[in-house]
Amino acid sequence: MTLKRSLIILSVVLGTGLVAGIIHAQSSSGSSSTPDINQLIQSATSKSGSSSSAVALKDPVAVVNGEKISRADLEKNFGDALAASGQSNAPLTADQKLQGYRQILDGMIMEKLVNKQAAAIAVDQTEIDAQLAKIKAQFPSEAVFQAEMQKSGLTMDQFVANLTKSIRQSKWMQSQVAGKDTVTEDDAKKFYDSNTKEFANPDLVRASHILFMTPPNATPDQQKAAEKKAKAAIARANSGEPFDKLAAQLSEEPGAAQRGGDLGYFPKEKMVPEFANAAFAQKVGSVSATPVKTKFGYHVIKVTDKKPAGTATFDEAKAQIMQFLQAQKRREIFKGVMQELRQAAKIENNLPPAQPVASPAK
Repeated sequence: MTLKRSLIILSVVLGTGLVAGIIHAQSSSGSSSTPDINQLIQSATSKSGSSSSAVALKDPVAVVNGEKISRADLEKNFGDALAASGQSNAPLTADQKLQGYRQILDGMIMEKLVNKQAAAIAVDQTEIDAQLAKIKAQFPSEAVFQAEMQKSGLTMDQFVANLTKSIRQSKWMQSQVAGKDTVTEDDAKKFYDSNTKEFANPDLVRASHILFMTPPNATPDQQKAAEKKAKAAIARANSGEPFDKLAAQLSEEPGAAQRGGDLGYFPKEKMVPEFANAAFAQKVGSVSATPVKTKFGYHVIKVTDKKPAGTATFDEAKAQIMQFLQAQKRREIFKGVMQELRQAAKIENNLPPAQPVASPAK
């Protein structure tokens, strides 16, 4: 993921608030009538010859308890969602655009409802500073973060305002599920016993890496410069410098500083072939002898562990299961809360209604 794209995603999340995540979770689980943005893009790009079509929208596109949602805001949020997916120029049909607009607008409506509920929740500066520090840490330096902010068209004041709103929303959401999301070990054991096959793992490798990024259209000089830096990192690792500290210092991957370059355990098919082949061929404890080139740039890989194929025991999977069940319970609780808010609200949705699916001709 490029730095610019990661900032776009952050701006989408912060701009539309945490509520959009609930919409996405519902659409992914099949409980929403609108498809995920990425599904729309995949559908559009898989149909050769389709072209992007304009859609006429009323203004405002919705009114929530007397508060208007403008056509311009909906179109901007839709464009930001496409940009975050990396497919700003996806050839969507008018019908596909409408489906996407419905999904985005649903999230915007929910956000209006949540903002009203969360308006009185206090957020102090230390909370904002802590979250901002976590976001900035995803970038190699403060200068890079500021440069990407400027490219995205966001001011720091706008970014911080959106961040504050998201923190306020999060605190309100947490207050709605507090004490209602308890998951017991018995719950986890029942889930494990009913889904044991899901905990079967293929061969796994745990590795850390240092990435020196190259742009998609990198020149030969850019390729050589990145490769040279990777070779220097290999030499330093082989001389005894701690790999995690080198990754935190040198890697251009967002988030590398926090993880020390650690990628955790992964199966071979999860990584791009060049990276996977190199990692699975290395011995535990070894550092790649030469830089590994992928579409992202040049990697220095250290393999830290390997696990043969097998089924995770309940004790190994328990923490993950309990986390999953708790998240599932929270989503269901919050979904119920949102349904109550919607029923009590006055909502005027001015988007064209979804067309009924025609029965296939016999």
